[in-house]
Amino acid sequence: MVSLKDISNACGVSIATVSKALNDHNDIGADTKQHIKQVAKDMGYLPNSAAKALKTHRTYNIGVLFVDDDQSGLTHDYFAYVLDSLKRTIEAKGYDLTFINGCKTRPNKMSYLEHCRYRGFDGVVIACIDFSHPEVLELVQSNVPTVTIDHIFNSVSAIMSDNVKGIHDLLHYIYDKGHRRIAYIHGSESSVAKSRLTSFYKTLAELGIDVPDEYVIEAPYRDTKAAYRETMRLLDLKNRPTCILYPDDFACFGGINAIKERGLRIPEDISVAGYDGIRVARHIEPQLTTLKQDTQALGQKAAEKLISLIEHPKTTIIEQVVVEGTVFPGRSVADLT
Repeated sequence: MVSLKDISNACGVSIATVSKALNDHNDIGADTKQHIKQVAKDMGYLPNSAAKALKTHRTYNIGVLFVDDDQSGLTHDYFAYVLDSLKRTIEAKGYDLTFINGCKTRPNKMSYLEHCRYRGFDGVVIACIDFSHPEVLELVQSNVPTVTIDHIFNSVSAIMSDNVKGIHDLLHYIYDKGHRRIAYIHGSESSVAKSRLTSFYKTLAELGIDVPDEYVIEAPYRDTKAAYRETMRLLDLKNRPTCILYPDDFACFGGINAIKERGLRIPEDISVAGYDGIRVARHIEPQLTTLKQDTQALGQKAAEKLISLIEHPKTTIIEQVVVEGTVFPGRSVADLT
């Protein structure tokens, strides 16, 4: 491994001068600085990360806590794109990204907070997890800079999809197509599910539509079997809905299977709409009507907020940043007007 002493011998300057050149100090000449940097590059010099951490009090490593209930991991379409944007933004700022072990096999059964301190993370992004878990609460209440995605704690910054406006806009699109009997298979209990469900009732009330209790059903996110089962129940109703809204695009595929199994056509006999805007939903027939979330902005803003908290802790405001989505019309909602 090439050391500062090796470079100083090759350049005929002191170790202190080499250090100043590699750290871009202004008290040495530009030509000398450039020469030292070139020699260091030619010799294959890389700064020691441990030494850099001691000097800067940073490891330039950010942890991501991501543990969803069904263990889908990075195959979770929506979060995969959010995390890809997060990763690209963080790496562009000179930081590395490390996933925090969410399994029960964590070394020495460390808590999330202990694991973060063990790894020396400069900060943490928390997404897609049981936010009420004691270990998550411990981490959020610690002094580790933290940003959450799609969940609000008063003590840390949160990057949020605008779920209220998303459901509002999607329902207005469906309403403008002439639908008045709209059912909603919504996600299991979470802050996101609550916001969307409240917006569902509020928006339809503003539009003058009464929602029968049997039109609103709970099913887990990304659960095609549950969506299939609950769709069958809706299809059995005497006055069945003309359009069914699903908790997410992936779950919607289960509903589509149920509808086709009944020999019904989409959207001619019944309409469907999803949520998230995952890519595969654009390649089915008919193309799915959905609310496309801005995953690129969600990941980017989470990264930028966390790095600001790390680098400028005294001037960075703890806040909730809301990111809007857009209705993707698709072809799965019939025009009844």
